[in-house]
Amino acid sequence: MPIIYNITTERQFQRLVSKANAINVLNFWASGAEPCTHMNKVFCELADSFPSLTYIQVEAEAFPAIAQSMHVGPVPSFLIVKENRTLDVVNGAQATELSNLVAKYNNAQDSKPHTFSDNELEFRLRDLIQTDHVMVFMKGNPSKPRCGFSRQVVELLAELQVKYSSFDILTDDQVRQGLKALSDWPTYPQIYVKGELVGGLDLLKEMIASGEFQDMV
Repeated sequence: MPIIYNITTERQFQRLVSKANAINVLNFWASGAEPCTHMNKVFCELADSFPSLTYIQVEAEAFPAIAQSMHVGPVPSFLIVKENRTLDVVNGAQATELSNLVAKYNNAQDSKPHTFSDNELEFRLRDLIQTDHVMVFMKGNPSKPRCGFSRQVVELLAELQVKYSSFDILTDDQVRQGLKALSDWPTYPQIYVKGELVGGLDLLKEMIASGEFQDMV
């Protein structure tokens, strides 16, 4: 599924790269570096084109311990990681090489739809909710919102410069329906902070106006 995790804590990173059976594409980048700016766009395009993999972005200067633990040198640097084990590496702005590598692992990954039991689904939903400090379940993704409400949430968070991860509920009907029941909230987008439901667009606007949301994040 096309989701890009922007790392905000070392704990979040370790939880993601340790997941069983998940193949992760890691993007180590630095702000202000032109090769990184270009490759970040390529990375987003790959996430849309090859959704069977998990995509993780790490700002190397913000998380030097993570970069060191993964033996990352100059950026941009891209790693294919499964269960904490590095399978392949692409260093530098090598868009074609990275695209070919991602395509190879996407094809190798079992992309057949899997139906989760109720217990499995609840565990998965709670895991998704806690993916990032701020998590948005929306229609589309931040670069391509697919409804006006989702677009407004993206714009509001961008104005506040809030780092967050998102999940496109249009890609997974089990998540879409299951989260409505789990959180007792019938509509999307849904915004979570520290694993707790904040609400939808209207509540987000109210909390931003009062300053409450800024205090939470």
